[in-house]
Amino acid sequence: MKALTQIGYGGPEVLVVAEVPDPAPPGPGQVAIEVHAAGVHAGDVWIMRGEPLMLRAVFGRKRPKQPVGRDVVGVVSAVGEGVTTLAAGDRVFAESDQGGFAETAVVDAAYVRRAPANLDDAHAAVIPVSGTTALQGLRLGGVASGDRVLVIGASGGVGTFAVQLAAALGAEVTGVASAAKADHVRAAGATHVLDRHTEDPTTGSARYDVILDLAGAHPIRALKRILTPRGTLVLSSGTGSRVLGPIPRMAAATLMSPFTRRRLKPLVARRSGDDLDELRRHAEAGRLRPVVDEVVPFDRAAEAIARLQSGGVRGKVAIRVRDDRSAPDAAGASADAAGGTARRPAQPSSTAP
Repeated sequence: MKALTQIGYGGPEVLVVAEVPDPAPPGPGQVAIEVHAAGVHAGDVWIMRGEPLMLRAVFGRKRPKQPVGRDVVGVVSAVGEGVTTLAAGDRVFAESDQGGFAETAVVDAAYVRRAPANLDDAHAAVIPVSGTTALQGLRLGGVASGDRVLVIGASGGVGTFAVQLAAALGAEVTGVASAAKADHVRAAGATHVLDRHTEDPTTGSARYDVILDLAGAHPIRALKRILTPRGTLVLSSGTGSRVLGPIPRMAAATLMSPFTRRRLKPLVARRSGDDLDELRRHAEAGRLRPVVDEVVPFDRAAEAIARLQSGGVRGKVAIRVRDDRSAPDAAGASADAAGGTARRPAQPSSTAP
């Protein structure tokens, strides 16, 4: 089968689509998925670059030991012993722990769920990692109807989902993004958008019940100042140092939290089949609308990760591994944009990005 392989750490040149042996048949509690599309997320860029350097202690000193890729959508081709909730032929989306950028992926059945019926393959494929991260971040912050929520990094994959889900919960959302992406963030459900280049949210008069910081560009103490007296700061990722990445910042938040009424909570997203089910329900109800900035064919998969690394993406980038066979005619289906591969999800109103 074809798979995206990584021959070292560095730029897109270390990623090569090559013929590799088929994976072993699914074992107990696993399923094999014929992959139709795969989503790209920030973690794929980190693994490509091998940064922060501590990643190499986990994935491999010279190159990743395991096949890369996590977000997939496709059709179940085989099930292992003990799997009763899925069967061959089921259209599913999943969060794999390895090997998602391939024509076939073997995934623990616990993290495989029925794909949203109203979304095509590309749009369903970009949900698992980023959607789960957004959902768990809002849950950690305790977001409720009427809350004032600030999402820093609102135009990216996790940020777009976070804005949509927070708005669906009834929160008043302020997003921080570049001016060029302000319309995209408003379309996702933000009431207010701050230009990250000219408007510093930590110097304004607004106060927030929950801040979801997906960028890591502001000092924790500055973010604390714009929380309400019992507000919550949720920290997810950020660049940090070249060696340890965001770990020192998140550790500092953990150490500071017991000494303040405001809650400081590092977010470490975890795979969850139950969260995939919840995200599917949100998608089918129109509350979660994946924005796919570009769909790249499999033989150019490295370009998808390079595109995300460039920082100019609105929402997500997907890789088309096989021809899209989902062809839903419901509201979530999308069509190729004229003259290119960029695709946008159909929206129920004129606010579609």
